[in-house]
Amino acid sequence: MLSDRESRRALIATVAQAVIDHADELTALDQAIGDGDHGINMKRGAEAVLADLDSLADKTLPEGLKGIGMALVMKVGGASGPLYGTFLMSLGKALPEEGGAEDLVAAFDAALQAVMARGKSHPGQKTMLDVLAPALECLKADPRAPAALSAAAGAAAEATIPMQAERGRASFLGERSIGHMDPGARSSALIIDTVCKTLEATGEAAGT
Repeated sequence: MLSDRESRRALIATVAQAVIDHADELTALDQAIGDGDHGINMKRGAEAVLADLDSLADKTLPEGLKGIGMALVMKVGGASGPLYGTFLMSLGKALPEEGGAEDLVAAFDAALQAVMARGKSHPGQKTMLDVLAPALECLKADPRAPAALSAAAGAAAEATIPMQAERGRASFLGERSIGHMDPGARSSALIIDTVCKTLEATGEAAGT
């Protein structure tokens, strides 16, 4: 599972750059129902990851995930840093160095539970969990189908549009939060999509 340093480096760099490239979109989504800083904060975290790219790529995949998670906790403001950081650190902690598809599913499940505990929230409240939870179900169904996982994550982000927010700053808007995509759901879908496409392009997905 991404045992090659250059594969890890390419994946980390591609995902971080995708976040940076979509920062304005994420900010616009957050301006509609939140503080308006999600894109800015996520970009800051991605830039911190790129600044430490070679060091992160030198680590094993589990250790690299924990390193990225720590960087996001330290550099990303708002709720996004602690939540994304918790997810990645928990994923890295639960993922064995020489793991297979079943190990990935179990680690993703553990990471999802950690985010739910950290945010004191659950799916259905118009948050990033509304992408992460369907992504887990897709992984359970077939952990070797990156295209299906990418599509599921994208559809789940779209599904937050008609939802009323029950957590975070958006929850203060009540019914006015309806009709807008959740920024955290969108960034989660973006990251999942980028990971899937990158792994598929390099042939790593089949060994996930």
